[in-house]
Amino acid sequence: MEAAWLGAAVEESNLAVQIGALRRVLGEEPGGEDWIETLPRRGYRFIGPAVTKLEAEGSETRIAEPFATHDKPSIAILPFQNMSGDLEQEYFADGLVEEIITALSRVRWLFVMARNSSFTYKGRAIDVRQAARELGVRYMLEGSVRRAADRVRVTGQLIDAATGAHLWADRFDRPLSDVFAMQDEITIAVVGAIEPSLRSAEIERVKRKRPESLDAYDLVLQVHSIATFTSDSASKALPLLERALLIEPDYAMAHGYAAILHQNLFIRGGMHEENRTAAIRHAHAAITYGHDDAPALAMAGMAIGLVEHDFAVAVGAFEAAMAISPSYAMAYNLGSIVLAWGGEAERAIDWGEKALHLSPFDSWNVVARYAISLAHFQRERFEAAASSARLGIQCNPALSLCYFALAAALAALGKLDEAQTAVARLLAVQPGFSIARHCVGVGAVAALSDPLSKALRNAGLPD
Repeated sequence: MEAAWLGAAVEESNLAVQIGALRRVLGEEPGGEDWIETLPRRGYRFIGPAVTKLEAEGSETRIAEPFATHDKPSIAILPFQNMSGDLEQEYFADGLVEEIITALSRVRWLFVMARNSSFTYKGRAIDVRQAARELGVRYMLEGSVRRAADRVRVTGQLIDAATGAHLWADRFDRPLSDVFAMQDEITIAVVGAIEPSLRSAEIERVKRKRPESLDAYDLVLQVHSIATFTSDSASKALPLLERALLIEPDYAMAHGYAAILHQNLFIRGGMHEENRTAAIRHAHAAITYGHDDAPALAMAGMAIGLVEHDFAVAVGAFEAAMAISPSYAMAYNLGSIVLAWGGEAERAIDWGEKALHLSPFDSWNVVARYAISLAHFQRERFEAAASSARLGIQCNPALSLCYFALAAALAALGKLDEAQTAVARLLAVQPGFSIARHCVGVGAVAALSDPLSKALRNAGLPD
């Protein structure tokens, strides 16, 4: 039994952990030289494929509980089914799954089951929820590949193993002309789409937990669920981050969130020096502790760009995040606004559009729409600027960002009545908004701030 279980090991480097876990499941005590002590692992408990112990109790057989799930959210990607009957597509399907595993493994907050374990289910009729229990993961991704003429169709669906609920499903239809390019494209699309779904599922899970059970990770998830661009939400979220950093002072993502929330308070809450210095301090801590953490780097980049006004360091942080996780839409999202205010209009549009493509239903897409609007405004494409701002308002009508951009675009088009309506909505959402303070706060280049200020004054917005 020991040999069979070790044959499905997740990683050879975890051999000692696996044997120790098996010993506990079998109810064995340490003894003799055959047992290897369990090695400590920082950050999560090791979970291997489930092993059960059968105990005869009269006519009944009791199955021991499977291993507990990971402290981190965890996922296994099952081998995709080859629906075409073509052996070449079998290789393509397996390669695609390996690419998705590799890409998801770059998401630091997510534990991804290694290929050696998930591929033990290849060719077997399985119950997804049972397989998840056996592997000890919360989420399962399954899919299929079908070739038809010169095209390949890939479907995928993400399942919450605890409830059986389908969190995400999609279909990708691509020409077969370049199989490897298509594989890369599908991998990026799948990972970019399911990461926000996973995070949303985790937030809902944390909301159901008792408050006293929250650890640093769960506190940060609570922040993710309430953090918006309003000063009120920042004030509610920052105490949670302070608690998280007391538990884990080198938690890069907590520093990243603290950075952008203090940045938000600085720009939108009165430009107090303590918020500026706190934003910069937490941003640099996020970079120090999060050199391999894409979300932390992206949040740090935004704060450094908009508060410290160090454009080169900010863009470097975004590019590092993208190198770690090419499918991470948030890096493009937050980066687009720094590029826009920094005067790099075309690059801002490119990054904003990539964010929208990678994660089309992300609530943070209001940032990309805002950035694209500002970039079009700088290039005097005022109709396009107004259109993007309107789409941003549809994403989140409770935020002032896109009313600001819309008012400027409409005023530049000479539609002053409509511009004044946008200004009225802006001031209703953010009373006391000031053109000069906002442009100075974000370090806007003159090529953008000067025409923006002129248009907004024409629309009736006070300096």
